[in-house]
Amino acid sequence: MLTANEILAAIPDALEGMEVPGGMPRGKVRDFYVLHDGNRRVLITTDRLSAFDHPIGTVPYRGQVLNQLSAWWFEHTTDIIANHYISMPDPCVTIARETRPILVEVVVRGYISGVTSTSLWTRYALGEREIYGMHFAEGLTKNQKLPQPVITPTTKSTVGHDDRLALDDVVGKGYVDAPTWEKIKSAALALYARGSETAAKGGLILVDTKYEFGLDEETGALLLIDEVHTPDSSRYWKADTYQERIARHEEPENFDKELVRLWYVGQGYHGDGTPPAMSTDLMVAVSERYQRVYEMITGQTFEPASYPSHDRIEAALAEYI
Repeated sequence: MLTANEILAAIPDALEGMEVPGGMPRGKVRDFYVLHDGNRRVLITTDRLSAFDHPIGTVPYRGQVLNQLSAWWFEHTTDIIANHYISMPDPCVTIARETRPILVEVVVRGYISGVTSTSLWTRYALGEREIYGMHFAEGLTKNQKLPQPVITPTTKSTVGHDDRLALDDVVGKGYVDAPTWEKIKSAALALYARGSETAAKGGLILVDTKYEFGLDEETGALLLIDEVHTPDSSRYWKADTYQERIARHEEPENFDKELVRLWYVGQGYHGDGTPPAMSTDLMVAVSERYQRVYEMITGQTFEPASYPSHDRIEAALAEYI
């Protein structure tokens, strides 16, 4: 893991994006394009960071953490479900199978928490007891562990916010057929169990996480895609302070992207208008946290790739472009 001064020195060289032949529209974090054979996709994970659905800047080594951590999880969950991962020619690049994405984000929650409109606690605090097509008992408290993890699907929106779906709506509204949905639910719960177990060994609680799935363009097989158990797609709490903070009616100690949202709220920004620029202190703190999550989960030391990264990535992709 790098020192704060090393991260600070890398800020001007953080990877904002890559222009590549045949490039497709950017996602929030990744630049991507389909290879000539039509069956593989190049995913370049940049250092871009967003908050409240707005781009807010870049954070050194963030893209490398997201890419390498996802690759690690893909390799460690193939016994649960196959995935789109093929290879990693560069620390920020994944070669993946081309899939037809299933337009449902499968969110698994082990705790009743959250502040967004799709979060369990938000709906529960408003008095709802039938949420996502499931019944929740009276007397639950914020940040409490649920009796068992639950699946709370949402639409996968490319514009604006995602919307909640009841479990039965996934099949009823034609997002996927019933047998495939059963496979997805089974895989998602098994992935969450594996993620929770691994996170616990590193001193973290996997609060909730998002999975995405697609159908292989060649075979039609169901595949796990996108990213897995990263600080972007998941919420983590520090395990050693959880019980103590809950007993004091305090929020658990977060260890994910939440510090970004809290920093912006502290600046008085809640998503309207142009967001203020990130401070260098925030950039360093985010980079440190992402590197630390990588190390806590994998048990490996984070080894930073060289910066600037554009030429390095371009060389790694020469055989593919």
